[in-house]
Amino acid sequence: MIMTAEITMYPFQEDFVPPIQAFIDKLAAAESLQVTTYPTCTVLVGEYGIIMDVLKESMAWSYRESGRGVFVSKFIPGYQAA
Repeated sequence: MIMTAEITMYPFQEDFVPPIQAFIDKLAAAESLQVTTYPTCTVLVGEYGIIMDVLKESMAWSYRESGRGVFVSKFIPGYQAA
């Protein structure tokens, strides 16, 4: 099943841009996903299982690299954003 997921990251640190950019770069490295970045979020389009695996791995990686943060997400199963 194709899914669209929107995610926004809010790191718990003053210098917040580098952890956000690193997280986006990690997501964009997933070759099987379409990744589009907007000023307030990143949108992923691809197979449900792949998106969920990439998010799980990327969020755990982000915690190890940058510490705590908040992730706000929306998931739209069966929808492929334009």
